[in-house]
This record gives sequence, C-alpha cells and structure tokens, in this order.
Amino acid sequence: MCFSLRMFELTCTLPLEKDLKITLYDYDMMSKDEKIGETLIDLENRFLSKYGGRCGIPKTYCISGPNQWRDQLRPSQLLHMFAQQRSLKPPVYKNNRISFRNHEFSISDLEDSKFSNPHLGPPEECLALHVLRKQALVCEHVETRSLYSPLQPDIEQRFYLRCIIWNTKDVILDDVSVTGEKMSDIYVRSWLIGHEDNKQRTDVHYRSMGGEGNFNWRFVFPFDYLPAEQVCSVSKKEHFWSIDRTENKISPNLILQIWDNDKFSFDDYLGSVQLDLNRMLKPAKTAEKCTLDRLEESIAAGKVVSLFEQKTMKGWWPCTGMDGDQKILAGKIEMTLEIINEQENEERPAGHGRDEPNMNPRLEDPKRPETSFFWFTSPYKTMKYILWRRYRCVIIIFIIAFILLMFLGVFLYSFPNYAAMKLVKPLV
Repeated sequence: MCFSLRMFELTCTLPLEKDLKITLYDYDMMSKDEKIGETLIDLENRFLSKYGGRCGIPKTYCISGPNQWRDQLRPSQLLHMFAQQRSLKPPVYKNNRISFRNHEFSISDLEDSKFSNPHLGPPEECLALHVLRKQALVCEHVETRSLYSPLQPDIEQRFYLRCIIWNTKDVILDDVSVTGEKMSDIYVRSWLIGHEDNKQRTDVHYRSMGGEGNFNWRFVFPFDYLPAEQVCSVSKKEHFWSIDRTENKISPNLILQIWDNDKFSFDDYLGSVQLDLNRMLKPAKTAEKCTLDRLEESIAAGKVVSLFEQKTMKGWWPCTGMDGDQKILAGKIEMTLEIINEQENEERPAGHGRDEPNMNPRLEDPKRPETSFFWFTSPYKTMKYILWRRYRCVIIIFIIAFILLMFLGVFLYSFPNYAAMKLVKPLV
C-alpha cells in the first residue's frame, strides 16, 4: 500500500473544536467510496501538555525547504514560554550564546554548524531550538495509530491465556545445602512478550533434591489479538512524557523460565522455553519423552500447531539452558495451556494462582514432600529432616559423651569433699 506525502493546515477554536478525526477510505470510481476506518486525536490534550506535544520539537529550524518550521511560535518564543510555565529565569542571549538554567550553550554545540544549510534560520533561533531539545520535550516523530470501523467494532478481540503449572522435573540442582547435598529452591516465572509489566510467578518449592517441583499454580494473561493478522496488538507509551500510546503488532509469544530462589542473594536463572502460540511445539505426554532431541526434530520437521485453533493443550515442554557455549536441558515443565475469549472468561472465571474464584479447574494445594520447607523459618523441621537424618549417629554419640562428661565432672567435683569426710569421721 503506497501513499503520497501531503501536509494539511486547518484552523480550529479550542476547546470548542478539540477533536481531529482522520478517516481512511477505499476509493471507487463507479460507486461510493467505502469507509475503512477512522481515528480520533484530542488536540486540547496536546495543546495543554507541558511536554510540548503539539507539533513535536524538530531537529532543525528551517525557514524554507521541505523541513520548513511548522509551529506558530519560533524556537526563541517557545523557550521563553517554557521558562514562564515553570517559573524559571528567562534565557539570556549574548554573543551567539544562551545562558539558561545555570548552563551556557554556544553555536559550536550545534551539529548543523559543521556544514552549511541554505534553509537554516538565524543562529540564535537554531541555538534556542538546541536548548529546547535538552529539556525533555516531545521530539518530532512519526505516529502510528489504530483505525476503528463502526462496521467491525470488534476487529481487535480480547483473549485470555490461562497457563496452569503442574510440575517440573529434572531441573538443574544449582545450590548446595548446609549438609553438602545438591538442591534447588524452584519456582517458575512467565509473561507474554510485549506485556512485560504483567510478569507472574509461582510460589517456591523448597529443597528439591531431585529436580522435581510441585505447584498447581495458574497464570492468567489478558491480551488483544487480531485473528485476521495473527498478531497481538500492544499499546504503550514510548516515553514517560508521551501523550498518546503507540500501537505495535507482535507475534503472541509466551516465555516460561525456571529459577532457583535465594533469600540472601540474587535468584539464579536456570533455563527457559519460548512458545509461539500460533506455531507451538506439541508437548510430550510423559516427562521421559520430553527431550531436547525431540524439540529440535519437531522444529526441523515443522510439527507445530496453533493454540488458537486447538484451544487447549496439556503435556511436558523442555526448558533449555547454557553451559558455556553448549545448549543443555535445564528442566521440564508440565502445564496446561488454554485460550479463551472475553465471553468465555466471564462464563468460566478463574483466579490467579490458587486464589478465588479457584475453579475451571479447581487447583488443590500441591502435595510436596515433608523435606520441602525453608530452613530459616522452620527450625524444628530443619533439626528433624536435615540435621537428625544426616547426623543422627554423631548427635547420639555427642549426647552420650556429654552425659558421661557430666557424670565425670560431678564425680571429680564431689570426690575431695567425700574423701575428707571419710578421713575426719573416725576422729569424731
């Protein structure tokens, strides 16, 4: 699709005419043009923005040519207005220099001073523009906006990805316990690419001695999806001073990572798997069949399926890690993936983790071994399952030796008095 570049200048009265509507049509010579979609821009928000969001701040001040200045005010006027709005001292101009906010700027700071440009305006205006660009205002940019059609109001549909983490197996044992045993405190972290602000994680399975973890934990990820294009629509502000959000279209990819929890240092990353929901690797039915060779063979053979078509999957997926330059198996995750739309989500609600509403399906507390606990908060279990189990012979010998030493100490303490009494008694 190709468009010619044109600039339009319109006059309006704020706040009476604050909404700018841009509509895209399909041109027809023999019939009425068909409306494709439209978008609405609030001009009043941009005009009142303290970040200069009206036109954006260009890189150069040109009084002619293709990049001619478009703002009604010159850079020097904008800089003066910027100082007034923030109760700052006005800029001081002297000998091709500007002093502003305890800083001094000169013509030599300008990139455009290194070459001649016949379209550039006066040097003081170019220098004022350079100062403006140092004040964290909105820079000139090309904006991308979504088009909405009243005939197809639901073209961007809301979906929910429900991911239930059941178990892990063969996870790398990254830590060593106080008794010298290899172990890992396992948890799983997950998010959708483009939705990094909605990262979720399971609780921790402490003291896993064989790489097994039990969770029964549910992740819920809402996202906007365009079925026709098979991409997610992600709307974000590029900068904290941006007025409007920028829409990006990305593939729906789920990231799952296995971590080793540490209370007194940074958690250790063990491995991960990335799943494209449109072209997903089929899971293995058992943990024994879940291998890296199977992963590579399936990818090479193109044996992938779409979760949007299949709706739900359950099985084991391998997670990969790195040992130097070599890819290794870092663990296996057993999980259920389910895609539902907004209506189904309301009809069949489900909470995060094991929170209410805990249904569809209901998740019970995992049956973890008695040795799964955090030693710092469970001194009794630490004594019973760590110290007693491994050092019970040493502890018993220590107790017997301690008792014998106590008796010996009492004997040595009491013997002199007892002997003296025996020697004195015949003389009485």
